[in-house]
Amino acid sequence: MEVFQTDNYYIFVKREKSLWWSRTTSEFSIKSGWDLSSVDDIECIGITHGIVGVISLPNVYESHLVIIKEATPVGVLYPPHLVYKIKSICILSADEPDTTLTPCTRHSRSSNTTPTHSRNSSAGSSSLNNVNANSTTSSRSKLFEGNQLMNKTWGAVKSAGTTIKNTTQQAAALASNQVKSSVGIRDPSRIEKRITEELHKIFDETDSFYFCFEHDITNNLQRHLQADSTDQQTPDERFFWNMHMIDDLLKLNDKTWTLPIIQGFVQVEPCVIGNECFTLALVSRRSRHRAGTRYKRRGVDEHGYCANYVETEQILSFRHHQLAFTQIRGSVPIYWSQPGYKYRPPPRLDRGEQETQEAFEAHFTKELDTYDGVCIVNLVEQSGKEKLIGDAYAKHVLKYNNERIVYITFDFHDYCRGMRFENVSALVEALAPEAGAMGFHWRDQRGVICNQKSVFRVNCMDCLDRTNVVQTALGKAVLESQLVKLGMAPPYTPIPEALKSPFMVLWANNGDVISRQYAGTNALKGDYTRTGERKISGMMKDGMNSANRFFIQNFADTFRQCMIDLMQGQLNDAQQLREDEVLTTILHILCPSTPAPTRGYFYAGVLQPELQLLEHVIYTRCGNDTIAPSPSSSNKLQLTTIDIFNNSFFRNYYFMPFITLCLMLSLQKLLSGSF
Repeated sequence: MEVFQTDNYYIFVKREKSLWWSRTTSEFSIKSGWDLSSVDDIECIGITHGIVGVISLPNVYESHLVIIKEATPVGVLYPPHLVYKIKSICILSADEPDTTLTPCTRHSRSSNTTPTHSRNSSAGSSSLNNVNANSTTSSRSKLFEGNQLMNKTWGAVKSAGTTIKNTTQQAAALASNQVKSSVGIRDPSRIEKRITEELHKIFDETDSFYFCFEHDITNNLQRHLQADSTDQQTPDERFFWNMHMIDDLLKLNDKTWTLPIIQGFVQVEPCVIGNECFTLALVSRRSRHRAGTRYKRRGVDEHGYCANYVETEQILSFRHHQLAFTQIRGSVPIYWSQPGYKYRPPPRLDRGEQETQEAFEAHFTKELDTYDGVCIVNLVEQSGKEKLIGDAYAKHVLKYNNERIVYITFDFHDYCRGMRFENVSALVEALAPEAGAMGFHWRDQRGVICNQKSVFRVNCMDCLDRTNVVQTALGKAVLESQLVKLGMAPPYTPIPEALKSPFMVLWANNGDVISRQYAGTNALKGDYTRTGERKISGMMKDGMNSANRFFIQNFADTFRQCMIDLMQGQLNDAQQLREDEVLTTILHILCPSTPAPTRGYFYAGVLQPELQLLEHVIYTRCGNDTIAPSPSSSNKLQLTTIDIFNNSFFRNYYFMPFITLCLMLSLQKLLSGSF
């Protein structure tokens, strides 16, 4: 799809239509695709693979249009349609685009050549031919250029117009900044820049967003209509991630410009067993409802939507057969949270039993309408801090008393204590009758053979690490039965050796990506999912990832959550925009409100050198046992070394050296006045 630019519009050309987006009013309009000769000063700025949508926050971030700059093919999920992963985006605004698009081959010509338009061109071929384009950026070619005299005259007119335009933009920017300042936004230009940077981080660095030009990937295979159906396929609004962002486009009732995007994971692996070739695919779809980060989004909301809700579908494609098995995960559907700055804050129940029951029933009413039946697999601990959540979950299940819900508890940490993750097989064996009755979806070129009758809903506290291990085991058990049905493996035999590696790679990569979206790091216990073995090196990686999660949840997730809310239409007021308060967070972590005991390291162990170094930094920088604020800082800070070392954080979590190092670096920045 080609992108053109004028002083007032960005124009997208696809087939015989064009979509015009006003740079001043941010309104969309559809016009003829090839009648552009009446437009003054038009130039082609490159190609895009589709429109993600519009982002705006009144008085802070004027309307910006997000489009796909680069995308790479992932594989065929539902034959013969190719799925793509977004690699980078470009953000258009009233000013120039924030990055250069891939040049358009038809308009990147010499300045003496007038490009022509061909009606046979299509966005599909243009996008497919340029998905992996890495050509160097060339100067953008004007569509209309004449002889030397005309160019000279036109140059003078354009120069005058540019001067007027720049003056107008400067005045508008000044007025905009005054408005932003009047609503209490400090340093609005910095906030605008940070929003743009965060959007690029979300789309460019997470490998989380996927789309398909010709097919709907928001629905799983079972919800897809058959090829001979006369009905029109409707995207599943739960997983239509950019639905709010393209709301104005949807109102135009023209699907030419609508590109549903999912956040989640897609991977397709070619497999061989004997002489038979087939593909094994995994697709996860993250719900756009109650979307967010780990400690910012927990539990359920008033509409019955849960945090970290993900539908995962495993698809086996063999000749004309497609067999799909779907599982879901989601936070415990009650009102609960984990406030505080500890490494593992204790959970708490936030609302009364009756109010919670209403939200609980709203959630499972939706689940039963979609999946017919639900088998809950609750992996939280049955003792300790997590017991509060597990008991409340069971109580509301019993109170709901629905015959289409099966509730199973499995204390993962108790059964798998000492790295004995193979004990999950006991759970899989216990679930075998339920899995057999549940079945899976199976179709061929003639139509549907059978459907999946219910779904496993697996959860732990975060719905990440323990959930990944159990869902992988369930997927493996179902895959073994599917291979038997297809005649590719004898009954009662484990998964073939040739299939073990691609299967484990799929599920391990899926767990890592889902974890990065919610917690900011790869999944814990990933070495077991990837190799089937638990090793010391894997434990060390888990320690680092746990430390990273602690750092991210306290120093990065607040602004990230605001950006997610902005994309989903949940943040509409500039006063709701929050940034991560680094200084305040450090003080809360280092100086809990409870009185500190007498001074001591309390069995510091591996942390003793780090603690001594931190103490040395404080004493050398602050000779009188207090930390004085830098001259540029307005914070009145009186923090003694006794407060720092004698607190519950260091006493309870002395085994987390990386966390301490992170705090040390933050403290050093504090002392130097960097914050």
